[in-house]
Amino acid sequence: MSVPTEELKLQIVNAATGKTLSAKAAPGADGALVVRDFPEGGPSPEQWQLIPAQDEAYVIRNAATGTVLDDPAAADRGVRQWTAAAGRSGQRWHLVPVEGEAGLYFIEGVTDDAVLDLADPGDDETRIVLREYDEDAESQRWRFVPAEPERISDPVLRWAPLSHWNGRRSWRLAETAALRPAPDAAPSFSDMLLVLERFGSDRDAGGWKSVGADRCPSGQPAGWAGLGARFLADTGGAGRADIVGLKPAKGAVTSSSRGDGTFDDDERVLHPPAPSPSPGDLWTLVDTTGDGRPDVVVLGADGVRMARQDEDGGTFTPAGGEPVLKAFGHDEEAGGWIADKHPRFLADTTGDGRLDIVGFHDDGVWVSLQDEEGKFAPLAEEPVLKAFGHDEKSGGWAADKHPRFLADTTGDGRLDIVGFHDDGVWVSLQDEEGKFADPLYVLDAFGVDQGWSSADEHPRFLIRTTDDDDAADIVGFGPQGVVIARGRGDGTFEPAKLVLNDFGTAQRWTSGKHLRFLADVTGDGKPDIVGFGDEGVWVSHNRGDGQFEQAQLVCRGFGYNDDAGSWRVDHHPRFLADITGDGRVDIIGFGGPGVYVARNLFRRFRTR
Repeated sequence: MSVPTEELKLQIVNAATGKTLSAKAAPGADGALVVRDFPEGGPSPEQWQLIPAQDEAYVIRNAATGTVLDDPAAADRGVRQWTAAAGRSGQRWHLVPVEGEAGLYFIEGVTDDAVLDLADPGDDETRIVLREYDEDAESQRWRFVPAEPERISDPVLRWAPLSHWNGRRSWRLAETAALRPAPDAAPSFSDMLLVLERFGSDRDAGGWKSVGADRCPSGQPAGWAGLGARFLADTGGAGRADIVGLKPAKGAVTSSSRGDGTFDDDERVLHPPAPSPSPGDLWTLVDTTGDGRPDVVVLGADGVRMARQDEDGGTFTPAGGEPVLKAFGHDEEAGGWIADKHPRFLADTTGDGRLDIVGFHDDGVWVSLQDEEGKFAPLAEEPVLKAFGHDEKSGGWAADKHPRFLADTTGDGRLDIVGFHDDGVWVSLQDEEGKFADPLYVLDAFGVDQGWSSADEHPRFLIRTTDDDDAADIVGFGPQGVVIARGRGDGTFEPAKLVLNDFGTAQRWTSGKHLRFLADVTGDGKPDIVGFGDEGVWVSHNRGDGQFEQAQLVCRGFGYNDDAGSWRVDHHPRFLADITGDGRVDIIGFGGPGVYVARNLFRRFRTR
């Protein structure tokens, strides 16, 4: 687990006993500390905060009393909680990760490098002492467990029967287990509304079922979609998102946004099926040339096919003829690219405003640059970088475990390669000539060895989180919550910090039930956290300083629970997109009966 920030409250648990660091049941004047059990219904364990100090050390402060973990240098090496004293070295501690044990730390004093240990592990209340480091002593290993998140919502009130002694019945309002947004939730969204009885999984709504979707976890239209998929894209360059669906027989069909939160009733064919369509084809709609109009791009069997939109908008060049690039396709002649092994991206790698094609194959990274005429260069005989590939010789990168991204980590306008392997984060910088340097290991976090078990369970993003950033930061949904590593602007990152005790597997968020995105829901230019949870949609607002507020329930819908709509990840795609053109993202979901919308109401009635 990454080191929590000072604002998070946490319990400190001993790995050998499972007991919690605390004062004695009957605290004494000496402030001695022990580990002990806390039965249900009794007093709660002490909660601590980690306060950064000099020399990469921390002061460990009791969140309730303000006293701190202290080494009094006593003969018995006992540790206590004591009044904080500025500059006192006995109150500063290093947190040293246990090698090969995700989430475990040694707590080491800065004065003599002794570590926290248990005096007599068998006692009910075992005293805490300092001892010499022993790599085999499990009693010297500690786990930080963040407190339960303090979410903001209100209980739903319902009429409940009330019986009387004389047989009469009356009714009263009673709280239920269901939740609803608090009246002052910000941002706020409208109630979930069915706006179109099409594009749903029910038979009457079209019987839509995704076959081969390979979307990026952010849910943005720059990801790839397979047959049967539904997504949002600005199909005509009007500044608002339309519905797009991929039908095996018809190709790409659309229902245009009316600009008021609803969509046209009729489906219009946007682009016919690609020549010789295959279930392995992947589609997207994205502006590849920077002219403001989206193009249809298909990764077909024989390579990359593209249909550009005309200047009038809404009409695409006819399909047929040769692919624009005989590569990146799933036939052997086009490279034998497999969706669940070989990630492919459309990205402006050079900063010239045109999208290039980048793929990660078995033997490394392949790139096709787009020129000023919109043509893609043939692939070279060798990959541009013999790394980040699926084969062991190029790193043994698995798509389901090791996400890879293209992001500007230096602020020079060129995209670098960032990958998350077992041991942490690797970066390959792109120079002014477009060459990628050999990968460098830059951060021991966000990897499988640190508890980030899969790309689905623990989504990771490269994105600017503050106004003063020129380079991308890493944001991830880890085992204990939301973790951020700020980019330094030189291709490296600051140490990872746990900034929010929510949206992680410890708070019961799982990829099989919940969706988690980063999106600017308030229009302030900074990404917020949006989670589709059990009770509905939760938003944690970005404060702009690398921190996030506690999550607020903003919409009682689109959630996993029955009273939130019974939405399922594998049946009901959900997106955040601006369907009105007002600059704020709305919530759109494809349910059984059709398309549901919750409008973004943030600042709608405020004067500037």
